[in-house]
Amino acid sequence: MKSLVSPMQAQVLQWLVAPGEWVREGTPLLLLEAMKMEHELPAPCDGLLLTRLAEAGALVRAGEPLGDMDDAASQLPDAPNPSAKGAEVPAAGEVRVDLERVRARHTHTLDEARPEAVAKRHARGQRMARENIADLCDEGSFNEYGALAVAAQRGRRSDQDLIANTPADGLVAGIGSVNRGWFPVAPGEQDRSRTVVMAYDATVLAGTQGARNHAKTDRLLGIALAQRLPVVLFAEGGGGRPGDTDMPVVAGLHIDTFAAYARLSGRVPLVGIVSGRCFAGNAALLGCSDVVIATRNSQIGMGGPAMVEGGGLGIFQPEDIGPSDSQHASGVIDVLVDDEAQAVAFARRYLAMFQGALRDWIAPDALALREVVPENRVRAYDSLHAVRGLVDKDSLLLLRPGFGAGVHTALARIEGRPVGLLANNPLHLGGAIDADAADKAARFMQLCDAHGLPLVSLVDTPGFMVGPDIEAKAQVRHASRLFVVAAHLRVPVFAVVLRKGYGLGAMGMTAGGFHAPMFTVAWPTAEFGAMGLEGAVRLGFRKELSALPEGAERDALFQRLVAEQYARGAAIPMAEGLEIDAVIDPADTRQWLARGLASASHSSGVCGDRFIDPW
Repeated sequence: MKSLVSPMQAQVLQWLVAPGEWVREGTPLLLLEAMKMEHELPAPCDGLLLTRLAEAGALVRAGEPLGDMDDAASQLPDAPNPSAKGAEVPAAGEVRVDLERVRARHTHTLDEARPEAVAKRHARGQRMARENIADLCDEGSFNEYGALAVAAQRGRRSDQDLIANTPADGLVAGIGSVNRGWFPVAPGEQDRSRTVVMAYDATVLAGTQGARNHAKTDRLLGIALAQRLPVVLFAEGGGGRPGDTDMPVVAGLHIDTFAAYARLSGRVPLVGIVSGRCFAGNAALLGCSDVVIATRNSQIGMGGPAMVEGGGLGIFQPEDIGPSDSQHASGVIDVLVDDEAQAVAFARRYLAMFQGALRDWIAPDALALREVVPENRVRAYDSLHAVRGLVDKDSLLLLRPGFGAGVHTALARIEGRPVGLLANNPLHLGGAIDADAADKAARFMQLCDAHGLPLVSLVDTPGFMVGPDIEAKAQVRHASRLFVVAAHLRVPVFAVVLRKGYGLGAMGMTAGGFHAPMFTVAWPTAEFGAMGLEGAVRLGFRKELSALPEGAERDALFQRLVAEQYARGAAIPMAEGLEIDAVIDPADTRQWLARGLASASHSSGVCGDRFIDPW
């Protein structure tokens, strides 16, 4: 004999087995109701139900007897074995109604549900938002947030219309892995491949920012901040959406989306990708990104044609406002590519720079560095040859090549370790640093410092650009950015003087002075001075030169004085006076850098509390 007792305080809702019925262990005997929930009480053993002590409707306490079972009774061979009378269980292969409802709803969010939109998009040579996300994220790694959202327009449109035409409220967003296979994750470590991805869908209400997708954006940006997850934003479309009528909003200027995105600057890598038209709110978010990757068919502006016309400023086509070639030259676009596939590929490589070191790498030909700088000291050359000769093969990522041509900025790897590289460009103004180059270099320093990347600076500059025209462009303020930013760097800096190391410009390229970096070394071709040698002779020896008549005699004196200045400011005398740390064989430069990186404190890479200037 076994007694049935109530496991909780409850009400007897229904008996599922009558007295005298034989049941198997686990068969539901009755239903109890507590706190609006139904609980099945199973048979504790095979046997015969003898009595029912509490009928339907009775209130029972925990431990109170409910009935008795004869556990010695055996089932007769021909006696039926009653099935459970509780919740119905679907047959094998069947799908529950509630699950089928969810699955059916999700089909409306997929691209297959909108073949016309997909065809139109593909006809323009562009991809759908979900296609870009699938290309960016590792297969099967993306968890989508808010997929079932629709536009807040139920006051003017039917549910069927909203579900069919405003899937995800025009923003596909979630968290996925990028480059997961590149970087093994040790037990207990955070998976640095996890990335917040948000893609505005230009096929839904022109990619405008609705109430629901603002809420979705804010939700994911909050997670990115709390968990220190990088963010990739596919920005395409316009700004606010006046057609959302379900929310009691007048102007919507209280939303936190733009501040939330900007708050991530310097804390996590922010990658903006744009293809097509990107205006107003989309452009505002894009402009807060660390790096902007754009396709050639893009147009980027703080106001689109409607806003321009509304301001009484004329009527323009979208293609007239912020085309990619002008935005690349102005510095808005960091990386210009042909299509979205190239944009995503670059984004993956860019994010990898902040995910860790690679164990496998291929070194370039070190001996080629000996031939980079011409023997003729006044012959221009391409300093990118020096950059490529120092970094791992196929690791170089140039940033802003269309802007500030006087300085190259790039991310790359040296023996697998990510670094930032600065290099003067002798092909532009002889390597002199103008306002654009100073801005470009200073912001790049901020980028590397915020995300803990060591800096390598390749110096070949006659100094800051001078003259009435450049000073009219606020050169004093722009040039000084190099000193202010460099004075607050926490990452190690390594400087290599390739040829000219003159004046304040050379100091700006070496974090404020030659002793600011962890080391400052020079190639044998290097030459130094407080200003350019020719200018120093003309200024310092004006009296002696003017005492001679114009012609061969004066020219000979000038050349002799320049040669004396060159000999005094050559690399070896600088090293003898300890103004630089060493003069090295160019072929040994990569080894110097690798050893220097190994000597640097890794704690300097833990940053994340400084923002990066949008400009």
